[in-house]
Order: sequence, then structure tokens, then C-alpha cells
Amino acid sequence: MRAVDIIEKKKHGLELNRDEIYFLIHGYTKGEIPDYQMSAFLMAVYFKGMTPAETSNLTMSFVESGDQVDLSEIEGIKVDKHSTGGVGDKISLIVIPLVALAGIPVAKMSGRGLGHTGGTIDKLESIKAFRTELSPKEFIYNVNNYKMAIVGQSANLTPADKKIYALRDVTSTVDSIPLIASSIMSKKIASGAEAIVLDVKVGSGAFMKSLDEAKSLARTMVDIGNSLGRRTVAVITNMDQPLGHEVGNSSEVIEAIKVLSGSGAEDETQVALTIAAHMCVLGGAYDTFDKAYSALKDTISSGRAVEKLKELISIQGGDPRVVEDNSLLPHARRSLEIRAEASGFVNAIDAEEIGVAAMLLGAGRRTKEDPIDFGAGISLKKKLGDQVEAGDVLCILHTDKEDTKEAERKAFEAYTISPMAPEKAPYIYTVIE
Repeated sequence: MRAVDIIEKKKHGLELNRDEIYFLIHGYTKGEIPDYQMSAFLMAVYFKGMTPAETSNLTMSFVESGDQVDLSEIEGIKVDKHSTGGVGDKISLIVIPLVALAGIPVAKMSGRGLGHTGGTIDKLESIKAFRTELSPKEFIYNVNNYKMAIVGQSANLTPADKKIYALRDVTSTVDSIPLIASSIMSKKIASGAEAIVLDVKVGSGAFMKSLDEAKSLARTMVDIGNSLGRRTVAVITNMDQPLGHEVGNSSEVIEAIKVLSGSGAEDETQVALTIAAHMCVLGGAYDTFDKAYSALKDTISSGRAVEKLKELISIQGGDPRVVEDNSLLPHARRSLEIRAEASGFVNAIDAEEIGVAAMLLGAGRRTKEDPIDFGAGISLKKKLGDQVEAGDVLCILHTDKEDTKEAERKAFEAYTISPMAPEKAPYIYTVIE
């Protein structure tokens, strides 16, 4: 078998079999196939696509290139969730305690933020002494006894995907549906999930900018999951503006606490309850989505949800007092107001620009090695459809940095003020099962 023959076959749009895909992926991972041949293959996939069978085989070739997490010692159906990345996305912080309270084991592995999207692990590490590294024994113990645990991803999880993603980044083949779907699903499957709920975000702050693209990605990932024996549901959610009112790390923890206490923003509350309800159905706690959604709302109203978050913080070494006393979380020394120059309505917010502005303030990373300022971020005072007068505060920047001109410019330009209010878009577009 030769790499050039596989590339030639895909170039003509022919279907590759399992052996051909494994030969190419594992050969590249081991350094036996050079970058230039893998680049040619990726470009062929970009233009010719892949069949569902090819995409499933590509996913499993990624999975089998490295470690696979064994969750067999954990009782019950292990349900995971994944977000395709957004701005102000603190949904995992809300979902974990909610689903755990329903008796569904949540054995969560999450990543760090890079660029304009935030990472769940970074947010949790803003809580003093919170441990995102647990031994396998601790991890399994916590899930069996408390129904929840969250850790950073293993360094040797899907190494083939990591190596190929770096190549996609420099060969303009990132935005290929089969390659995106295989990358995402391989990490979830290698993490040991038996059922998966995908939060596929679409809009200005998401990777997928159009609803058609998001539906195509969601359908591909659902097909991969189901074909590999993992019950999978995709929820397509709106990311045309940041979720909630806070973009940052410690500030998003505070906002997650508000949602679990029953006083959170409508958009993030609805999205979190929808994701959690689907997880509860897949995990067998409820037989219908409506029953699960209603029960989870009651869980929040009862005060049990926020208490479960305190328990999560405590069992992973953090200080649970942050739930009642937000001053124990990091805060920036400086605050800068961005004001409207005209009256009207907020017609658009470029969520990606808000995310980049937050990164420039210190809340995110340009490169994986950059440090995080947990107290940096942006508070949105006006959101889509809100009426504003000239001089009103649109958002507030929080930072310890002195040079904030670029962040201020991006935050200001992210807002579009128009004479007419925009039509209200749904928080959740559709669900693909």
C-alpha cells in the first residue's frame, strides 16, 4: 500500500476503505508519511468530502492512535457533552451539577481556551486550589460517589488528530466538515463516553457562521456517534452574541453560580437546561425531554443545583465559599467603560470581536503558552435588541494591563447601533437526533 495511491483515489472522489485510512493516519502519526503527502490528502478531502463510513473510520483511526479512557468501573451510562466553541460559554459549569443531581454520571474531560473562545478548565482554575488534574482512581471515585468529576484532557489522547490539526491550520483545510467532525468526535469517544450531547454553535462568535453549515456539521457528528455505538444528539445554538453577560474566567464562574441559583440570564439558562435535559434522557433518568427539562428547572428553584456546584468545587480541592462570596475570586484592578456614540437599538454584536478583545485584556491566549489573567474580561451591559441612548455604557472591560487601545477599539466596533430593533432570533435553532 502506498500513500500516493490513496491520495490519487481520494482526488477522484472514490471511497477509501478502513485499511487505507488507517495506513495513512497511523503512518503519518509515526512519521513514516511526510507532511506534503498528508497535506495533499487533506486538500483532496476538503474538495471531495468523505462518505459516512469514511468519516467513521477516520474518527476511529484518530481514537486508536493514542490512549483511550476506560470508564468501565463507573456505574451507569456515562454521558458527555461537547461545545464547538463560543464566547461566554460557561454551559459545562452549569450542566455538570444539574445532570449529576439527576443521577447520571458525568465523567468530564475538558480543554483550555485558545484564541477568542474560552476553556472550561481555565474558568475552574480561577477558583483557588481547584484541581483539574486527578489520578484515575480519584476521578472514578468522585464520579461513582458524587456522580461528577472534571479534568483536563490527557496529553496522549488522539495524538493523530493533534498532529493533523496543526497541519490543517497551515494548509487552509480547517473548515472541512468531515475533518472537523472526526476531530471533535474522536476526543469524545477516546474519553470513554457512551452517549454524547453536542452543543453546535452558529453565528458571529462560532466557527460555523451559517445555519446550513452548522446543520451539516451536526448531522455528520451525530451519524459518526451513532455508527460507532454512541447515542448522540446535537443541539444547534445561537452564538450571534456572547452567552449571558460575562466573558472571562472568574466572571463566568460567577455567572454560572447565578444560573444555578435561579437568577441567570435567559439565554444561557435556556441553553444549559436544554443540553442538560438531553443528557438526562440519554442517561436514562427521564423518558422524555419535556419531563427532564421541567425536573431540572425544579432542581434550580429548590436550591439543590447551586449546592451541588459547591460540592463539585469542594471534592476537587477548591474553596466552596466562592459560591456565596464572589470577592474570593480574582478581580481585575482596572475597569474601562465603552459607550455608545449614537442612540438606537443594538442591532448586532460581533461575538468573535468581543472574544478577541477579552483575550487582549488577558482573559485568553494567543498561543498555548500564554498565561491567563483570571480576573480579566468583559461585562456586557447591552445585548441584542436593547435600546440605547448616546453615552450609554455598552460594555465594561476589566484588566490589569495598561495598554488597552486595541481591546477598546474591538469592543466598540463589535457593537452595531441602528434606528430599528432587530428581529429576535431563537437561542436554540434545532435539535438533530
